[in-house]
Amino acid sequence: MKVGCIGLGDIAQKAYLPVLGVQPGIELHLQTRTPATLHRVADTLHLPGSQRHTSLDELLAQDLDAVFVHAPTAVHPEIVTRLLEAGVPTYVDKPLAYELADSERLVTLAEERGVSLAVGFNRRYAPAYAQCADHPRELILMQKNRVGLPEDPRTMVLDDFIHVVDTLRFLAPGPVDDITVRARVEDGLLHHVVLQLAGAGFTALGVMNRLSGSTEEILEVSGQDTKRQVTNLAEVTDHKGQPTVRRRGDWVPVARQRGIEQVVLAFLDAVRTGKPLSARDALATHDLCERVVRAIQEPAGAA
Repeated sequence: MKVGCIGLGDIAQKAYLPVLGVQPGIELHLQTRTPATLHRVADTLHLPGSQRHTSLDELLAQDLDAVFVHAPTAVHPEIVTRLLEAGVPTYVDKPLAYELADSERLVTLAEERGVSLAVGFNRRYAPAYAQCADHPRELILMQKNRVGLPEDPRTMVLDDFIHVVDTLRFLAPGPVDDITVRARVEDGLLHHVVLQLAGAGFTALGVMNRLSGSTEEILEVSGQDTKRQVTNLAEVTDHKGQPTVRRRGDWVPVARQRGIEQVVLAFLDAVRTGKPLSARDALATHDLCERVVRAIQEPAGAA
């Protein structure tokens, strides 16, 4: 099975290539426009020269069975369009694109061509988060904070806050009928954003503060007099009377803890078996992110 990886930045090197590089039966092809990076990364994986490529044309000439796209978001539309038109099942690190119209076009193109398209929402596969779907969820609270990183609203929401948006959608126990957005913007930079989703019997609250003084991710789900808290996708605390704590095992790989390994294997299994994958549900997350961006950009959306 020939599998390509486009873009060799931190997320590819730290999360995806350690998984792809050890899969049996995979012939891994790397592509980046930076030769020094290409050869350095390929050397660590002991890949021959025939599996190293500096252009998309070279990569597509390899008759690939699947491709993982980890290039910068700005070039996703161009790259993914080429892959889908070539009939290659494609996995894209979130988001599909910065503009909703581009994301809609890519999803429609994949459906028209009958080509699988998947978006990398790995938290749906992270064990600690996936298990929360079996917990009472009358109230869902998620924080994903960082230190000293106020940013352009669209970039911040689509590149980072999208994980919070998708996790709230994934864990919401029913249809959402009310959406509220609050944010703080100074000098064109987004400092913090709060998203509230509500439906029959539940409320889901997502928060990101880029000036929080701490880099952290905390998820809490509660209901029926019980609560589960997950800290940094690794430590799970169940509250029912007395709290009980479960920590990630010493030998559990970070890629498995964060759901990267599971989402990669799920995508590859679908390709092997010919199961079509649709990004239509992922598009709903992009649509909600667009609503968040628009609310932030309107005067009533900032506080």
